[in-house]
Amino acid sequence: MNEDLKIITKDLGSIFLVVGIMTFFVIIVPLFFGEYEALGPILLTAGIFFLLGGSLYKLDKNAEETDFKCAMIAAALAWLFVSLISSIPFLFMSEYGINEGMEPVDAVFESFSGWSGTGLSMIINVEGISHTLQFWRSIIQWIGGVGVIILTLAILARPGTGSFTLYKAEGREERTHPSVISTVRSIWWIFLIYTFFGIILLCITGMPLWEAINHCMTSLSTGGFSVINDSMTSYGVWTQLVLILLMIFGAIAFVTHHDLLKGKLKKFISDPQVKALFLLLFVGTVLLSLINYFTLNYPDFFQALQESIFQFVSAITCTGAYSTNVSSWSNSAKLILSTAMVVGGAAGSTAGGIKLFRAILLSKGVLWRTKQAIYTKRIFSHKLGGRFLSSEEYKDEVNEAAVISFLWLVFLFFGVISLSVLMPHAETMDIVFDVCSAQGNVGLSTGVTGPTMPFAAKIVLIFNMWIGRLEIIPIIVLLRSLIGKD
Repeated sequence: MNEDLKIITKDLGSIFLVVGIMTFFVIIVPLFFGEYEALGPILLTAGIFFLLGGSLYKLDKNAEETDFKCAMIAAALAWLFVSLISSIPFLFMSEYGINEGMEPVDAVFESFSGWSGTGLSMIINVEGISHTLQFWRSIIQWIGGVGVIILTLAILARPGTGSFTLYKAEGREERTHPSVISTVRSIWWIFLIYTFFGIILLCITGMPLWEAINHCMTSLSTGGFSVINDSMTSYGVWTQLVLILLMIFGAIAFVTHHDLLKGKLKKFISDPQVKALFLLLFVGTVLLSLINYFTLNYPDFFQALQESIFQFVSAITCTGAYSTNVSSWSNSAKLILSTAMVVGGAAGSTAGGIKLFRAILLSKGVLWRTKQAIYTKRIFSHKLGGRFLSSEEYKDEVNEAAVISFLWLVFLFFGVISLSVLMPHAETMDIVFDVCSAQGNVGLSTGVTGPTMPFAAKIVLIFNMWIGRLEIIPIIVLLRSLIGKD
């Protein structure tokens, strides 16, 4: 067997085994609520993960250390197959009862939306589905927000450089500790602590425990799935403020949270991505509030501010929870939200989008380049986040950000054109909005996305969610490998 294939199958086996363990523990929910008919689909899903994972890992357990190419292919395939297998509960469980679940493409869509942290849904009556399926949607978003590879590394610690290679392949580079294993375990401890206190805070504001558990999981993971049909619309101001806090925390890099929990408040506040996030939150909220106040005839500015800040936070953190119906908003308001969904949260967080770090690099690159063009005889230093970059480092950083951003926009354009052809009666701005939401792994919708949309349109959005979660390059490496190119 080809050595690269051995490496990839071993990595996939490890990931499947860990996801199988996670799936097995979900049986606590149907046992607690007496939904015994849900045990079969959950156990079947766990069994498939265990069978595939054990077989693949045992087959190639002596494979060589993972290199970056194999790690990227393994990451792309892992997110693909984990999402496909995880659609089983959706196939067999729904509001209609056992054996009358969702259509296959809808089930796959729901699973991809969950694992990628997107939040777009094919389920119309989420309050009518079982507690088991509600929790299944929440937990795949909760784990998917941090990453299946991060979970695998935290549980199945492996020595050597392979751990960092897999860690980097899932779009992460920053560390809280010199060791990657210590870093991923620190990430999960931070995530668990925030989840625990988030649930308590939501309960204090009056949210029922079951809703608090699920909404904390999906808000902190910036996923956005809800167990209520109208998402966050019916909750009061204090509950929405806690949800806003959870969404913002989810969109800040875990390395930065580590500084905060260590009491390094100054370092936390001075982080360039944190500063950029709060600047964009302020500017975006004010602009969106003004537009909505004058175009939607709100009775007072405070109501416009309340709804606008929740939606803008939901958009830029790539959460997708909503407190109002954005389909009735003006095109200019939708464009602001679409831009926020494209930019996204911090690199190293649970948020999607191009990432704030790349947006900062590109804006600084434009500034540096403009200065260089105007003052041709001066030599400028390049400073980023408190550190100075050499000319080579500066060029490499900006070029990488430019390439990823360009490819991101190319695939976004592909998605918009495809849906425009497949859904000619939909408004162009609404299509742009929903494609930005899918590829940014957000979940807000103007009503374009739903079970009645064409089969091919669902496949397009699934693809957009997949490449958005993995930041494109692993998918390109996989596709090039499949067609036989090095």
